[in-house]
Amino acid sequence: MKKRARDSDKKHTVLVIDYGVGNVESVTNALRYLGYSYSVSSEKEAIRRADSYVLPGVGAFAEAMSNLKERGIITTLSREVLKKRKPLLGICLGMQVLADDSEEGGMHKGLGWIPGHIVRIPTRANIRVPHVGWNQVRTRKQKPLFSAIPKGARFYFDHSYHFATKKTHIAATCMYGTEITAAVQHGNIFGVQFHPEKSQNNGLRILRAFCEYAWTHPGASKK
Repeated sequence: MKKRARDSDKKHTVLVIDYGVGNVESVTNALRYLGYSYSVSSEKEAIRRADSYVLPGVGAFAEAMSNLKERGIITTLSREVLKKRKPLLGICLGMQVLADDSEEGGMHKGLGWIPGHIVRIPTRANIRVPHVGWNQVRTRKQKPLFSAIPKGARFYFDHSYHFATKKTHIAATCMYGTEITAAVQHGNIFGVQFHPEKSQNNGLRILRAFCEYAWTHPGASKK
């Protein structure tokens, strides 16, 4: 699974955004293993310089949004991702904050970059919430992140809420009592509910697919 780095990879840097709620070390370990150039920061200048972004996240929605606001980086990140169309991958909570809002712990406004709402997984007989562990994912092959993922692939999940959105934004689903969103995409913005950095070879394939997409879709000029 280890990637042979290209010379041109040195010109493209993935910024892992450290905003106080992410599993940063596991993500950077995976990127390092794959051979991609990355940096870790939440500084505005680092966001401007970066070519693409990974937004990890573990914890509560309200805390994640509060931390992004306290660091004053939402406007800068919005300009780079929405206007310059630099690729971004949200992981777990980092995917959820891309939504319009969340009902976790009351109603809280999200970034609103992918239309949809974060809602609690329904509690049913024999279904425990949170959803923790390995689960099979149904993918849409035309979506860049899943083009190399084999049928029946399993990924590691750890969450109590999921992304309710239109089918046009759904890249993958899984069954947990009911069908829930496992991954989303809206243009250059990607999100996965599972943890690719904890999902062994298939997780590495997801991270590699994002980096390859970012390398071939660099967004607008930084000027």
